[in-house]
Amino acid sequence: MNEFNMNMNDLKKRWKPKRPRPGKAAKRIAAAAAVVVVAGIIATDCTYQIQEQEQAVLTTFGVPKAVTDTGLHFKIPLVQKVQKVNTTIQGFPIGYQEDTNEVVQNEGIMITSDYNFIDVDFFVEYRITEPVKYLYTSQEPVEILKSISQSCIRTVIASYSVDDVLTTGKSEIQARIREMIMGKMEEQDVGIQLVNITIQDSEPPTQEVMRAFKAVETAKQGKETAVNNANKYRNEQLPEAEAQADQIIQDAEAAKQVRINEAEAEVARFNAMYEEYIKNPDVTKLRMFYEAMEDVLPDMKLIIDNGDGTQKILPLDSFTGEKQAEDGQASSYTGSGGTTAETGQDASSEAVSNETGGE
Repeated sequence: MNEFNMNMNDLKKRWKPKRPRPGKAAKRIAAAAAVVVVAGIIATDCTYQIQEQEQAVLTTFGVPKAVTDTGLHFKIPLVQKVQKVNTTIQGFPIGYQEDTNEVVQNEGIMITSDYNFIDVDFFVEYRITEPVKYLYTSQEPVEILKSISQSCIRTVIASYSVDDVLTTGKSEIQARIREMIMGKMEEQDVGIQLVNITIQDSEPPTQEVMRAFKAVETAKQGKETAVNNANKYRNEQLPEAEAQADQIIQDAEAAKQVRINEAEAEVARFNAMYEEYIKNPDVTKLRMFYEAMEDVLPDMKLIIDNGDGTQKILPLDSFTGEKQAEDGQASSYTGSGGTTAETGQDASSEAVSNETGGE
């Protein structure tokens, strides 16, 4: 029994744990902490999240691959690398600073086809369509788009007049620039797509030129106003003039018809008289003479000279019943022989008989 106890004591002495040294314990704690940190890093580096309007490029040993699906994805820690790109519509200004709105002269000042300087501001909108090409084809793909945009803008502006750039040609200019940029960006193939380019503002580069252009625009507006007023006046007067012309034509047609009817009546009357003349030429001729005299004599003054120096004037106003002349003198005339013309029925009868005799 004593021997057994002695053996047990010897064993306890042999297997008695040794106390660790203070320096070794600190190293063990640091190593454990490092293992925990590395494990945490590895655990967090195993996943990545893709939000909407985002795409990722997963690189494995330098080989890129596009990841377009949104949500949680896994990757191999320390082996695969993820780069995210924003696929929303982005943009940049040309010709001015977006934050301060100050003019950038080397971008905005350009020359037109009629050799006028003009300051035009543009805003370019783009979107990243291929993340792999965007990240690895070029270091500055946005700068490439900006340089191409400036080149196309100057080319197109140089083919238009200053009036077109300032006023009516903006839509056409934007369309041509957009088409040209899209063609050149397809050739570059850097993973960026042009969405739109718009003219923000266009104006002359200096105040003097600006005032001159404003004066020209004012004159153009005055011209348009004058033309509109003239057209308005024409539209008001033209119907009235056409109505007057129609009235004149209708009156002329009516007068024409009246003349035609009168002429036809005269022809019918003449034909009737001619038929009577054929039947009784002498009687008809005498009747026509009397009718003619009835029309002619009341408006005529006949001077009859019988050859002895006495002259008579017919018709005699007192004999016909008409009033005396306004000056109150008698309608007689002193002839070359100094005698006064006779008045009465015989003189009138003599005048008629002389006329008939002459016939």
